[in-house]
Amino acid sequence: MAATVHGVQSYVAPRSLDEALAVLAGGGVSVLAGGTDLMPQARAGRRPLEPVLMNIRRVAGLGGVDLAGGSIRIGALVTVTELRDSALVRERLPPLWQACDQFASDQIRNVATVGGNLCNASPAGDTLVPLLALDASAVLAAGSGDARRTRRVPLAQFFTGPGRSCRQPDELLVAVEVPEPPAGSVGAFHKHGTRPALDISTISLAVAARRDGAVLRDVRIACGAVAPTPIRAPRAEAALEGRSPDAATIEAAAQAALQDVHPISDLRASDWYRRELVHNLLQRVLSHVSQL
Repeated sequence: MAATVHGVQSYVAPRSLDEALAVLAGGGVSVLAGGTDLMPQARAGRRPLEPVLMNIRRVAGLGGVDLAGGSIRIGALVTVTELRDSALVRERLPPLWQACDQFASDQIRNVATVGGNLCNASPAGDTLVPLLALDASAVLAAGSGDARRTRRVPLAQFFTGPGRSCRQPDELLVAVEVPEPPAGSVGAFHKHGTRPALDISTISLAVAARRDGAVLRDVRIACGAVAPTPIRAPRAEAALEGRSPDAATIEAAAQAALQDVHPISDLRASDWYRRELVHNLLQRVLSHVSQL
């Protein structure tokens, strides 16, 4: 670039993963995919851009939603619209599909990527909560050529704070992998905000489990906007595990969830209101799951 824009001194648009990783290895890089989080934050001064702005939209091999080897692999550049339009996601990963259906607007869904949503690491990120409940892992790559290395990080360990993750400066998120749900799997997602889609979640909840006769097993409950990162709710999960989701069990789980969450008061809601939402919305989501 001839002129510096928001601290950017050069712009690159690699076409291969090796090229992108080589740029990252040089340091001082901001990664641009859809830009729906990065650019507004940069303009507002909340996230200064690095000297090198790297647009990865043309990098080959970072797209697609595929089932292989017992996992559903979602490329980092898959847009929210592509996730919502995927029959595989709709049929096998209902909580994620429901989150995408409530994500922002058509214009933003057409551009926003799953990789960008994860790396933005907002405690209220819409796809983060269902992916956490679905036991997903982030796939990170670094190095290039024969020196390329890849690591998989469970999402429960990926987020380290508001807007922060364990991704290193020389690493690129290349995919998200979700274990193929077994037969009898059920799940649901719900977010609460002043508007159904065009708003940041006041809270969000996702549930995934396996129905074994009358009881639920492998129960996973994830919550958003109730802690510094999206979190699992282990006490609520334990209250449901191996039990029939009747009214008493659902109430016990909703009460237990209040010990799992640590919300703050901000412009969108108070601590007290978020706790009330966690209790009431978890009851609603679990009642829905019990009928699937």
